[in-house]
Amino acid sequence: MHLPRPKRLILPFLLLIAWQWSAMLVNSAEYPTPHQVYEALIFELVNEQMLYHLGMTLWRVFLSFIISMVLGVIFGIMMGRFPKLNELSDPLLILTLNIPALVTILLCYLTIGLVEAAAVTAVALNKIPTVVAMIREGARMINEDLMDVATVFRLSPSSRFFNVFLPQLYPYIMASARTGLSLIWKIVLVVELLGRSNGVGFKLHTMFQFFDIAGILAYTLAFVTVIFLLEALLFRPLDNVVQRGRI
Repeated sequence: MHLPRPKRLILPFLLLIAWQWSAMLVNSAEYPTPHQVYEALIFELVNEQMLYHLGMTLWRVFLSFIISMVLGVIFGIMMGRFPKLNELSDPLLILTLNIPALVTILLCYLTIGLVEAAAVTAVALNKIPTVVAMIREGARMINEDLMDVATVFRLSPSSRFFNVFLPQLYPYIMASARTGLSLIWKIVLVVELLGRSNGVGFKLHTMFQFFDIAGILAYTLAFVTVIFLLEALLFRPLDNVVQRGRI
């Protein structure tokens, strides 16, 4: 059961009131009010190129997301459908799943250099193993009876893949895409903080040095707003398309 839209706003509104009240009670520069965060947001938008830095971060998120999803889906399908390949690759998958993101980022910067390619590569390498793991499980759960029916009807290999095999993977692809986006943008911020001269991570690092808590929260609010827009404009419509295609 879906709540009406006004009722969905009750909890955020109450949290906003609690934040405002507690910030006024504490009355400290280290605990800004929502109004101060709003003022910092407007200042960054008008005077400090917030849209430029948001754009750079989103560009890195986009590139890393596309690379990790394409490669992750391909390797995940291969591991899920070929047991011998899965047996050989499983130790490597476990290893890559457990390597800390920070280690991968530092190694990419040290080997490739402090360049854009290193930043995107580091983020993609951190995400690919999780996509592979989720898609592999989906490929294992493919309904073989449907595949046999497609063979009986003499569908071409491409038709079997795109019309019978791939639709069964859609829920796993969507799940990996959602988790991937949430993971990627967090790693992108770390990448920017450590080795880039622009982007949200770079700005957060600069504000941290000046103890600008309102500015940090302003950038956080701006980026979370972008993520909510992506959810509303991209992932929910895709979910609806996938659900209609599976009925």
